[in-house]
Amino acid sequence: MHDFHPPIRPSGLYWVVDIPEGGLDVSADGRSASLRLTRVEVIDQPRWPAPDAEGLPASMDITMRWIATDERVVIDDPGKQFRFRGWKARCQLEARVEVPSIGFTWKSDAIETSRADFALIGEEANGKHYLQQQ
Repeated sequence: MHDFHPPIRPSGLYWVVDIPEGGLDVSADGRSASLRLTRVEVIDQPRWPAPDAEGLPASMDITMRWIATDERVVIDDPGKQFRFRGWKARCQLEARVEVPSIGFTWKSDAIETSRADFALIGEEANGKHYLQQQ
């Protein structure tokens, strides 16, 4: 078992990476999007979450696509200051990882063979942005 994740940032944020210019493409109507990340620096921690789990430098390529269905989704929770407006979506993913120090590589099947029917695509607002976008 391998666990691949970005390094924890000095700010304490984790599982976060910057999306490069042109890496995210959203259609004009907001009903489809694609994300492409290449050579993202991650850490491989096969023994995670053990406190002494060794972390090995690794890299990851990811391509994801979301396509909205016709099923609308609206979630508005003033108590939690959370709002989502959008659609249920189908999502596809293709990924490749490499851990050079141990000669490990893995590649998923082609994106055309991937399908998940539990994604959402739309607009989310929370915290101070929830109040600004009523």
